[in-house]
Amino acid sequence: MPSTTVKAPQEPDASLTHGLKQRHLSMIALGGVIGAGLFVGSGAGITAAGPSIVLAYTLSGLLVMLVMRMLGEMSAAYPSSGSFSAHAERAFGPWAGFTAGWSFWILLCTAVGLEGIGAAKIVTGWLPGTPEWAWVALFMVVFCVTNLAAVKNFGEFEFWFAALKVGAISLFLILGVLAIAGVLPGTDAPGTANLTGRGGFFPGGGEGLVVGLLASVFAYGGLETVTIAAAESEDPVRGVASAVRTAMWRIALFYIGSMAVIVTLVPWDAKAVVDKGPYVAALDELGIPGAGQLMNVVVLIALLSAMNANVYGSSRIAYSLVERGLGPRTLGRVFGGVPRVAVLASSVFGFVCVVLSYWRPDDVFPWLLNMIGAVILVVWGFIAVSQLRLRRALEREAPERLAVRTWAFPYLTWVALAGMATILVLMAREPDTRVQLYWTGGMTLVLAGAGYAWQRARTEA
Repeated sequence: MPSTTVKAPQEPDASLTHGLKQRHLSMIALGGVIGAGLFVGSGAGITAAGPSIVLAYTLSGLLVMLVMRMLGEMSAAYPSSGSFSAHAERAFGPWAGFTAGWSFWILLCTAVGLEGIGAAKIVTGWLPGTPEWAWVALFMVVFCVTNLAAVKNFGEFEFWFAALKVGAISLFLILGVLAIAGVLPGTDAPGTANLTGRGGFFPGGGEGLVVGLLASVFAYGGLETVTIAAAESEDPVRGVASAVRTAMWRIALFYIGSMAVIVTLVPWDAKAVVDKGPYVAALDELGIPGAGQLMNVVVLIALLSAMNANVYGSSRIAYSLVERGLGPRTLGRVFGGVPRVAVLASSVFGFVCVVLSYWRPDDVFPWLLNMIGAVILVVWGFIAVSQLRLRRALEREAPERLAVRTWAFPYLTWVALAGMATILVLMAREPDTRVQLYWTGGMTLVLAGAGYAWQRARTEA
């Protein structure tokens, strides 16, 4: 195990440009919590948990806030495009950075393909007869080209994508609150009928709450991108500190607030919650004309935004791994301040996932999806244990670098680890998620073994 003596910050990202402004970082962090998982995936959670989905999102939101606080603490002290991978290496050695980094790279690249497929399905719904794969290819080319150019292009795309998402969900929340208060023209206040009737607040019992909790945990993915992007900002320490400090109200407002509005306005067991999506169902309940198409546009924007962010994040993680000697050197080549080979490799991997979804939809593609199913929990675990080790070294040797501090250290860090362990146990109890747990665990062990072998070979060389 390596020494955790605090050294002067290295500059592994010195060859990258620093073209992201504070407004880019703020909107990347804000848009990162508003994804397709919230707009679409939350429907299954509501159907399983009923009104208690609000509690599920609150519990998982508290866990995410702790994880982001820990990650923010380390990223403010050690800004790096490798983010949690670089922190894991600093805390436990190259094998840990290798495992955390490459598992997250696989997750992001696969997610690029999945988001491309989802976006293509929406467009082909508007333009029937056009091939889905062609739309996916077009989206891939657009965001690959965008990320091959200067990093400020990525920042501008994400700024406007996130602004549209934030505007849409803010308008939804305003309309929902007005309707609940009974002051929206043409609607009557719903009262608490949908919260207490039809089986009460826990219609699915404990099992329903568990399903809702698992669904909500994986809907929060995307917040990590801001700490990756911060390394290419004008002021990395101030940027990541500001983004992390405002994460709490973002999560409370957009996720928990949305769920509360939806289950208050719409019966949790309404077919439209799953068939049309919870947001469309709520807007239909309010009699908003064209709600379905409006939300389809918003979901499309969310998917394209996620594609853009994941191409960026995967390329920077790969670049950082190579710069730290944990990957093939070719991926680390930088042109014009951009790791273009890593961008191309990440985009190609994503498109291969798309090809597999058409070519081998019944075996290889489901296997790939199961393999990445619990990667986010692996990453969160590395964040928590790395923070436990690095925080003590920072307090002892360089307390001035603690621009962001995790609350009640180390107690809340242990609480977060206990929460992650609980989620893993719950996943093992559910047949659908148990398979994901096994495949992700297998991939993690393989990567850890490869990372350890790489570490030994590098040491002996």
